[in-house]
Amino acid sequence: MQVSAALQLQPDPARYTLPRFLDDVAERHGPRVALRFEGQSVTYADLRAEARGIAKGLVARGVGKGTRVAVLIANRPEWVTAVFGAALTGAVVVPVNTFATPDELDYVLRHSDAAWLLLQPKVARHAFLGDLRARHPEIASARPGAIRSKALPQLRGIEALGPGWGALHAAGAEVSDALLDAISAEIHPADDALVIYTSGTTARPKGVVHRQRTPVIQGWRFAELMGFTPDDRVYTAYPLFWTAGIAMALGATLAAGATLVLHEIFEPGKALALAAKERATSLQVWPHQAKAMAEHPDALLSDLSSVRKIEFGSPLAKLAGLEKDEWGIYASYGMSETFTLATALPADAPPERRKGTNGPALPGTELRIVDPHTGTVLPPGEKGEIAVRGLPLMSGYAKVEPELYLDADGFFHTQDGGHLDAAGELHWTGRLSNLIKTGGANVSPLEIEERAGRFAGVRSAHAVGVPHPTLGEAIVLCVVPTEGAAVDVPGLEAFLREALSAYKLPRAIFVLRPDEVSYTGSQKVQVDPLRERAQAKLREGGITIAGYGYGDRP
Repeated sequence: MQVSAALQLQPDPARYTLPRFLDDVAERHGPRVALRFEGQSVTYADLRAEARGIAKGLVARGVGKGTRVAVLIANRPEWVTAVFGAALTGAVVVPVNTFATPDELDYVLRHSDAAWLLLQPKVARHAFLGDLRARHPEIASARPGAIRSKALPQLRGIEALGPGWGALHAAGAEVSDALLDAISAEIHPADDALVIYTSGTTARPKGVVHRQRTPVIQGWRFAELMGFTPDDRVYTAYPLFWTAGIAMALGATLAAGATLVLHEIFEPGKALALAAKERATSLQVWPHQAKAMAEHPDALLSDLSSVRKIEFGSPLAKLAGLEKDEWGIYASYGMSETFTLATALPADAPPERRKGTNGPALPGTELRIVDPHTGTVLPPGEKGEIAVRGLPLMSGYAKVEPELYLDADGFFHTQDGGHLDAAGELHWTGRLSNLIKTGGANVSPLEIEERAGRFAGVRSAHAVGVPHPTLGEAIVLCVVPTEGAAVDVPGLEAFLREALSAYKLPRAIFVLRPDEVSYTGSQKVQVDPLRERAQAKLREGGITIAGYGYGDRP
């Protein structure tokens, strides 16, 4: 598939591998600052040298092409050098969610067949190394590189930040530059590079496998789409273990020769201070994080005047002094399976265009709208399910037969609804599976959530349908309060009544803690667990809706 014409920054498809990407950006921008972290700078040359040191150590440990190497490190330079270091050996990197529970971590390590784990011993309250050793004593007693565990049968070694990191570098002293170069030269754009674990609506996360070419192309592509230049300083709170962090934060910043400002653990006050101190030109934060920053007591005292590349609809845009909508990447659509975006308009496209569409398919991508029940291809203007195939699509789900997620033409059916217009641009309407059917009417949770999200003290809002014997489903709204705030539930009910039709009003509202809501890899709410939590709260509260008592259920 042809894509090079759209990639002016790197038009040579033969260089679409992570090792060649690192070489390219280091050769172009060697002395420039690539990363800023806790007041320290890492240049592009430093980044390449450190990654090569880690790669040599991994080669000395027996890591080679196809070896699964898990990386459990927070947003800090060591994550970047560990991932590029493993990539230089031809290993398949498995970024691990730093919010993972012990059970989730064990599952990812086992399911991914991780042979080596590069980890940060402790992140916030998570003592990853100590907990692993406590759960699996055979890890603590094993010789380096000789782990034998029935619970984690493929795992052979763990390298931890700290003294162990120095030992890894020391082990690589026996590996020559020539050998490492020869190893990297045999890595092909079609080889597997990453397994991204992303939560869906199932109980266990899915391992999304991507080729070498995909993160590289998306990095070059988003540098252009977002208009990044070497003068940009990009603050990101996107976790690096998901595709948005890899492609839109790390990849795009490095491709442009810009500087990425890393923040290990997001906290709104610290984020404001860091963005101001580092003179960030672009802020990459999720909507709930932007809201928390804007509502923080220090917000009005923070100098964000350097910020220019941020969504105009963000509450931070006003604090940055922006008066016109001149930049925005919201005219887009994608998911972890397409390594972020499969459609998009350039961030500097006219705002009237960005507000009316989710953009055209990016080069190398094909879209279809199909009937979600029959799979029949629908014509422009007709609404159905979005299906995608092409260059950014995953090579597959780990340990899942392709016929279970691809149709006969190789299209991936996304379970998202939308239509294509006459110009071929996508119009996304929401998750098909999340529509709430209540009292004979279809209700989009998005309308309820958008209204509730405007109410004071609400950080995020999530509407779900729970089973009801006569209504079909009853609408329940779960809200997460802004840090330090309390949600006035009666006031929220009145606020919703002002804008929503009666049949769209929630029958119950619950206030949840942030850790009671789980998300997919692309920050969409994981609906099934949230629905189960809502049902449990209905039972616990003995709540009756339209004559049906949830507390009466066993």
